[in-house]
Amino acid sequence: MFARTGPHLVAASLALSAAIPALAQTAAPAPSPSATPTGAPLQVQPLPTPLPLPTVTAEQAEQLRRIIVQGRIAQGLRYSTQAAEILPADDVGLVRAALDYARAIHIGRLDTADFQQDWALRPAAWDPQPEFTRALAENRLTQWFADLAPPYEGYETLRTGLARYRLIEAAGGWSAIPAGPDMTVGATGPRVAALRARLAVEDDNVARLGNSFDAELKEAVIRAQRRYGLNPTGTVSSGTLGALNVPVEARVRQIMANMERWRWMPKSMPTDRVQVNIASASVAVFEGDRPVMSMRGVTGKPGGGETPMLVSNIHSVVVNPPWNVPAGIAARELFPKGDAYLARNGFKVIGTGANRRLQQAPSHSALGKFKFDFNNPFAVYLHDTPSKGTFSRFDRLASHGCIRLERPADLANLLMKGDPVWTPEKVAETVAAGKTTRVPLQKQVAVYLLYWTAYGSSSGTMNFRGDPYNWDKVLASKIEARSATQAQAAR
Repeated sequence: MFARTGPHLVAASLALSAAIPALAQTAAPAPSPSATPTGAPLQVQPLPTPLPLPTVTAEQAEQLRRIIVQGRIAQGLRYSTQAAEILPADDVGLVRAALDYARAIHIGRLDTADFQQDWALRPAAWDPQPEFTRALAENRLTQWFADLAPPYEGYETLRTGLARYRLIEAAGGWSAIPAGPDMTVGATGPRVAALRARLAVEDDNVARLGNSFDAELKEAVIRAQRRYGLNPTGTVSSGTLGALNVPVEARVRQIMANMERWRWMPKSMPTDRVQVNIASASVAVFEGDRPVMSMRGVTGKPGGGETPMLVSNIHSVVVNPPWNVPAGIAARELFPKGDAYLARNGFKVIGTGANRRLQQAPSHSALGKFKFDFNNPFAVYLHDTPSKGTFSRFDRLASHGCIRLERPADLANLLMKGDPVWTPEKVAETVAAGKTTRVPLQKQVAVYLLYWTAYGSSSGTMNFRGDPYNWDKVLASKIEARSATQAQAAR
């Protein structure tokens, strides 16, 4: 429960770099004159001399051209497959293009200036030149470039999905299903025929021809609804129609955007972690790199309450937390309701005038019985909620940015497992007592807030979710623009 007031991007980056240096990239501050002895001249360290670019043989130059041209499309760095790839004719320009391509597939296409404030998951800095020079000398360029992509199955399934959806696009994609009444078993006509043709593009088990909605087609609709994260009713209503009518070009860009986010991830993750998919409002807990718990969540609503992407460590659990209401929420949503409402709902006014703020007592707290704290510059956290009804919805983007949990007590007990004091019984007693108690974890647990809207299954089936924050479209455009800029610079 929070309202972001727009902390400056530099402050956000610095806070993240302090907590997780492997994932945040910030420039070191320049020396301050006040830090030097009085009267002493400021000592400025010279910049390191750039390493000379390696030379390539004619055979290696041809190999590099092939790797770059094929890889930019296969790795989702360029949308269009029609535009001719113009690479520098000279060896120096070609080597620069190769280094740029290596950096793009290893830590992402975006430049620092391309990141939005909410995209606080940042890749570590990396200079490809030393490794590239060794790969040249040892004549193993193909393998070296292949090893640069993120070492995750999630990335590889997206790369496979990208190739498939590019083929679908090249074959003409799919036609939109006309608007009309809901379709279910028993329906007939041209709209049903259009539905069959549309489903058959992605589902090989659908009979393409026919204009009747039978039980077999209903099962195909249910499969599609599950692929798109919709309520699997088997009835084609407006939500299902909208997902099916997203053009294949948009799905290609969606895959590209998610591949880029994988490139921002660290090259290895802790085996014990909590992962939140913001887009689908779902939470998974891993122990020893195995999923041991999953639950529904509620994440930030679009239009000002977006949950940021970031990584941190859960350091403590607050039992019976009060809610210190952010000033924006208090001013917009609570103070206008009057003193009687505030008193009835356990709010205490602290301070006076422009500095007054609200705190809600633990007995009434919108944070429920548990709050999970981790350092971050956005003041977001995981927490319980007394309002459980939202968890039954498929659309669960309804918070001010924090993540509400369906099973907070289970998560608390899992994170405290092994603590000789904080047994499940002790936790339950503390909850019942109603007193606010902070429990530092014996071992901090990594938490990842991620935005996955496309992912592949082991069978090769692509799954898509909505793009509630419009981040996919923005990111895909930034990838294409940055690729074009870098290609021009290399020439």
